[in-house]
Amino acid sequence: MPVRERRAAVRPALVLDRTAARPRAVVLLLHGGRSESERPPTRLNLPGVRMRPFTRAVLRATEGQDVVVGRVRYRYRGWNGGRADAARDARRALDELEQLVGPVPVVLVGHSMGGRAALAAAANEQVTGVVGLAPWCPPEDPVDHLAGRRVVLLHSDHDRVTDPRESVALAARARAAGAEACAVLLPGGDHAMVRRAGVWHRLATASVTALLGLGPFPPEVADAFRRTAGEGSTGETTDPARHV
Repeated sequence: MPVRERRAAVRPALVLDRTAARPRAVVLLLHGGRSESERPPTRLNLPGVRMRPFTRAVLRATEGQDVVVGRVRYRYRGWNGGRADAARDARRALDELEQLVGPVPVVLVGHSMGGRAALAAAANEQVTGVVGLAPWCPPEDPVDHLAGRRVVLLHSDHDRVTDPRESVALAARARAAGAEACAVLLPGGDHAMVRRAGVWHRLATASVTALLGLGPFPPEVADAFRRTAGEGSTGETTDPARHV
């Protein structure tokens, strides 16, 4: 194994932005990446930069609440097929987290590839909620492990990198599997979350605090949950996504 890969393999997957003496909950953020790449992320990695405003917003919103906030550090930029490297790193970060803070509830927030990794890592029993930002949701990804979790997927209806229809479909499949899940579509946004940035930050942060039990869901997300609450066991609905 090359030296660079050996170093990546032993580096912690968990990076903490704030600790707490007596943690009541944890928020972990996962940035995006590529479908295929075995190169390690750089310090100025653009997908990581995109998540910084969300990290700052979560830190502000949970100030004084004994909420630990951190990030997942990837070994590689890519998902890399069946290896699912980003999901493996997310699971490593959760294992490291448990050693540090014990069994406390965890909310995962992931963008694009990070959203896919967050959804996969939600099989960990500590994870109680997931917020996916323009998540990559291939139809073959399993959802049974999301039973009992709450999942909020936010997606631009003009996204040309990841498909918003797949977020809507995954939310429906997750509901059929026993999750409380919804998809909210943002008209006119983009995959990088630059257009309508204020809306992205507001919905994501308020969804996180709601999943932590620190406040209500934003009206758009609460409405999306209400619209899906009366579905049958198949999780089917005529209007499964809420536009805002």
